[in-house]
Amino acid sequence: MRSAGTWARRKKSRFHAGEKAAQCAMKGAGRNALTDSGGAEGVPRKSGERRRAAANAPSTAARPKAGKSRADTPAPDRKNDGTAAARKLRTARQLLRLRDSGRTFYGALDLGTNNCRLLLATPSEEGYRVVDAFSRIVRLGEGVSRTGRLSEAAQKRTIAALRICANKLRWWRVHRARLIATQACRAAENGPAFLERVSRELGLDLEIVDAETEARLAASGACPLIEEHAGNVLVFDIGGGSTELLWLNIVGESRQIADWTSIPVGVVTLAERYGGQRIPRETYEAMRAHIRPSLKEFASRLREKGVPIVPDHLLGTSGTVTTISGVSLGLRRYDRSRVDGYWLEREEVLRVSEQLRRMDIRARAANGCIGPERADLVVAGCAILEEITAIWPAGRIRVADRGLREGILTDLMMEDGTYGRPEKT
Repeated sequence: MRSAGTWARRKKSRFHAGEKAAQCAMKGAGRNALTDSGGAEGVPRKSGERRRAAANAPSTAARPKAGKSRADTPAPDRKNDGTAAARKLRTARQLLRLRDSGRTFYGALDLGTNNCRLLLATPSEEGYRVVDAFSRIVRLGEGVSRTGRLSEAAQKRTIAALRICANKLRWWRVHRARLIATQACRAAENGPAFLERVSRELGLDLEIVDAETEARLAASGACPLIEEHAGNVLVFDIGGGSTELLWLNIVGESRQIADWTSIPVGVVTLAERYGGQRIPRETYEAMRAHIRPSLKEFASRLREKGVPIVPDHLLGTSGTVTTISGVSLGLRRYDRSRVDGYWLEREEVLRVSEQLRRMDIRARAANGCIGPERADLVVAGCAILEEITAIWPAGRIRVADRGLREGILTDLMMEDGTYGRPEKT
């Protein structure tokens, strides 16, 4: 008869073997896996980025404070540790079953001036289901507005993030993917050389897309949030190195692009020019004045085409508009489920923008919807957004925490005839 001790040892051995498998699966798939589902709604939550940062940070609780011995440090809660390990094991088994289920997986990577983002999905009845996601601020375009080149430090930061993306694409055995680079690589003299380096070192083949493609993809990803009875909408995407605007006329199920523009001014370029820490009112007004002529030129073009002066509503896909929404809602931590699809009043944009402008950079960094990595950029985004709302004074803005990657996934699945058609496994 097997003794209780033998049974316990074997159970412990099986648990540790399973935990090792969990670690391998979680390393390949990442902590964002299986966190979101749905059609174009499925994107990683920004709060997840902060949880990952906290998880990777050195734990102060694990180190005794000065003047205390290790004996004074509370023992770890082994019961809770076991529960956490069991959860990891369950998640890992889910990931492995899903990956090996025979489903087709698609990937979309957006490498911008400020962020590197990846989204992986499989077709579902709602359009597609997100199975994994990754987002990291890399500031690839840092300094490009001054030097015209991508710095070595920025390239190294970006390659480190792209290496994680490459691992995820391989682990999920992605069937089709589109990997795009936008304004930073378009503007930098050594942008193409950098992408050749990425190809050599990581085996990822990124394409530099033109501004029109960028605008179209952003609009495609956000279109599900257009109000049902709207006849026209101005879609905007305030990026790190550029701002895209696109006017859509809507007739029934048809959405026609009346005109579009891409302005080579974004939150990074504007903050580099005017500063991002202490921002007096005169500096803020100078930021607005900097982008005003380009916006007015586009407004003039639209009037010549006979479109209304004011759209039925604005539709914003940028980090700026999602951040302002999170602050407006009073969220202690960014929550995509509360922000995506939110209606933001124009008066609230003005109020929150002024609130953020008055804050010092430490106060902005401490806000759970902004964080230290965006603290020096968010006010520049507010200035661009305020100027957009001044020239097209629609009463409301629909907020979209989605954009290029969702547009890419939709395009790929539509081309394959798999969008909205879940596979039987």
